[in-house]
This record gives sequence, structure tokens and C-alpha cells, in this order.
Amino acid sequence: MSFEKPVLVTGCAGFIGFHLALRLLRADQRVVGIDSVNEYYDVSLKWNRLRQLQEFADFEFHQVNLENRRQMEALFGRYVFHVVVHLAAQAGVRYSLVNPYAYIDSNLAGFMTILEGCRQQAVKHLVFASSSSVYGANTRMPFSVHQNVDHPVSLYAATKKANELMAHTYAHLYGLPCTGLRFFTVYGPWGRPDMAAFLFSRAILAGEPIQVFNFGQMKRDFTYIDDIIEGVVRIMGASPEPDPGWTGAAPDPGTSYAPYRVYNIGNNRPVSLMDFIKVLEDCLGKKAQKELVAIQPGDVPETYADIGDLVRDFGFSPKTPLEVGLARFVEWYRQYHQV
Repeated sequence: MSFEKPVLVTGCAGFIGFHLALRLLRADQRVVGIDSVNEYYDVSLKWNRLRQLQEFADFEFHQVNLENRRQMEALFGRYVFHVVVHLAAQAGVRYSLVNPYAYIDSNLAGFMTILEGCRQQAVKHLVFASSSSVYGANTRMPFSVHQNVDHPVSLYAATKKANELMAHTYAHLYGLPCTGLRFFTVYGPWGRPDMAAFLFSRAILAGEPIQVFNFGQMKRDFTYIDDIIEGVVRIMGASPEPDPGWTGAAPDPGTSYAPYRVYNIGNNRPVSLMDFIKVLEDCLGKKAQKELVAIQPGDVPETYADIGDLVRDFGFSPKTPLEVGLARFVEWYRQYHQV
């Protein structure tokens, strides 16, 4: 897969954005990356990711804030993009409880500048990151894109649901092809320090206790980063078409009469948190000191992705076992932190 025009990757200093940009650059695709490089977590990790991308002649980086309309208008005025992959966002469920305005600025106002830039340029395909968090209070497993997701339990989830609604509106009004991707608990090398693999590894190696939420009664559909990127790349090259079978009398949330689709990308194998910790202990060669605590506000006890649409439309399903993915993460973690 290659495009004559550059691909815009937002959030290129972030975990998923970095890996996507790297994959595209290794395939000789020209990439324009943007990121605010904010201080939500260690900025040195972000700059170290960027340094790897800047080794490629086909990579151009701009440090901008999504919500800065003037900067974003200048960006879309300078380049013509074939595909835009929007991965930048204020992430994290728990952080939304203490800094809610960051989510409004980045995830809502910021997404608006992306939609407007794509509309003005008549971009061929906007692929954007949603989240498994949108399933909220749903308990019917596995989570399907054809289920209603109108009961979020965190502001982060609400902004991701809003992104899906905003994108659908632009698909309807302007014919802008949009595909939303609901990622399920992504992990792997260069991962975020606020995620379980990173947090637990640091604490275990330091001999410190780890907090195990919901007293260990949690399940997550842990999905390895390479599987996420493979799914994104396959979807990038296939702009959605209107679904001729869609009807307003029985509206399907996963498709539309407009050029709009939503897909889950998950491992399709939920793993208990206690099993996750056991595998991580084996990879680290050290036991964890566990502190069992209550579930945190905004969290859900279980996630499980129905990937039937992804398999049907793209012939792809994530394959990386947790044991393999965590071993690769630990190898990177030890090397990066020299422990």
C-alpha cells in the first residue's frame, strides 16, 4: 500500500501514532506527523520516539496543538493529504476525573479542526481512533459495533463517542469518508507509562506493590501494538462506501447510508487481570506484591471485542498471544530503562 500524496498522522509522538508512522516510513510512504508533545506523561519518551521517525527523509514533523485553529488551517493549507489518520487525543480514563477540560480542548475542539481540514481538502479517507471505552455500561459480551453505545461511564469515553457522531455528520453533510476504530487495551514496546504493562513492570522491578483494581476481578482484551497497526494500515486503503441495506426504520450503529463505518480492533480473547500479572511476572522473572483495591470511577470490569466485521471486510484478526507480546514489551522495557 502506498499513496502518491503524504499521509497525515496526528499524535505521531504517541504510542500508536509512532508505530503507525514508523510502519509507513519503512514502506517508503511520505508522512507528515503532528503532535503537541504535552506533559500528560514523560515527554522524553515522546521525543525519543520522534527521534527515530526523524531519521527518515520522508518524515516531516510539526509541533502543533489540534485546537489551535490558525496552526491547523496553516497545516492543511501547506499540504495536500490523501489519507488522514487521526490518533492524537487526550488519553486516559482516570485523568478525565481531575482535568476534564483537557478532553474538551483536545478531543472535541481538536477533532473539529481535523474534520474541517479534511472537508476543505476533500480528503479521500479520514481514519480516526475511537476506543473500547465507548461501550460504557454495556455488559453484553462480546462488544459489537452494532450495539448501542449511549451510556458512557467516563468523560473520555463520552468524547470518543462524540467523535464518532461528529465524523458521521461530516460523512452525511459533505460525503467525507470516515472510519472510526475502537481500540482495545493496546500494549507493547514504546507503550504509555500510565498503562498496566508499564506501571506494573516499573513497580515489580523496583520491589514496590502494584494496585490491582476491582480486587483482581477485571478482564481486558489486551491487543498487541503490531496487530493494531496491521488493522489500521489495511483499513486506510479502503474508503467506506454507503451501506445500501441501512434503514432509518432499524438504524444500525455500525454502518450508515453515508460513507461511514466503525470497527473494533481487539484480540478477541479477554484475559483476567490476575492472569495478565502472572504472565508479566514470568517475563520479568520476579513476583509482584499485590495490593487489591476497589474498581476506579470510570472503569469497566470487562472488555471483549467482537471483530466479525473486521474479519469479513479485511480478512484480518489479531493473532499475537499475550505471552509473546508481553515478552517483547519486557525486552524493550529492560533495554530502554537499562534494568
